[in-house]
Amino acid sequence: MNMKILELTTIEELLTAYPLLIHLYPNLTCLEYEKQLKEMLPHNYSMLAVYENSELIGLSGVWLGHKLWCGKYMELDNVIVAEGFRSRGVGAILFDYAKRLAKQKDCTSIGLDAFTYNHAAHKFFFKEDFVVKGYHFVHPLNQD
Repeated sequence: MNMKILELTTIEELLTAYPLLIHLYPNLTCLEYEKQLKEMLPHNYSMLAVYENSELIGLSGVWLGHKLWCGKYMELDNVIVAEGFRSRGVGAILFDYAKRLAKQKDCTSIGLDAFTYNHAAHKFFFKEDFVVKGYHFVHPLNQD
């Protein structure tokens, strides 16, 4: 496989990720995606995109931030590898790149969330030396 990774940092670049991202969020319209990106970009958001030739085959959102418990950190968000490319090293290449980037940005750690039912992802994250440090609790505010 001939893969390359690009950092997507502009609205135009991030919009090219939409066809792969909708596999995670099938109800997300392109218009809503663009609207959300405009809110996210000013807050240290970007994406890492893995391509084979010109085909987008892997993706992760990237947030940079600071927290009292860990200092400067990188958070990976919406990690996805295209169905036909899973178990072919795409995720490992993506995570290796993210780890190098986090070190370049002087981050002390990389974090991510995973849905509790996504056991295949958990297995992969453990293989990539991630550890469970706690739970991410959510209290929805807009449900009646």
